[in-house]
Amino acid sequence: MEKELPACPVETTLMLISDRWKVLIIRDLLEGTKRFGELKKSIGNVSQKVLTANLRSMEESGLLTRKVFPEVPPHTEYTLTETGYSLKPILDAMVVWGENYKTEHSQK
Repeated sequence: MEKELPACPVETTLMLISDRWKVLIIRDLLEGTKRFGELKKSIGNVSQKVLTANLRSMEESGLLTRKVFPEVPPHTEYTLTETGYSLKPILDAMVVWGENYKTEHSQK
């Protein structure tokens, strides 16, 4: 069953990446494929349950792919899709904005 997308494109984007963890997941996966443990360590203060839920949601939205290796112990790798990589300019703009904000507000 297809999700009905909002009419507003900004709302659509927010629907896909509004969670702070999703933005950090994208940030990390822009560097390349990562295993679950690598993501958890890099992102920091996120529970396994929340990270798993966000990864599954992002997979359903087509932002990333999940590959499970049937080994002992099993491991899973996550990679951004082309759609996921297309968010790079948005994250780049967030970096610039965040740096400018920090500079302006650290001088006050």
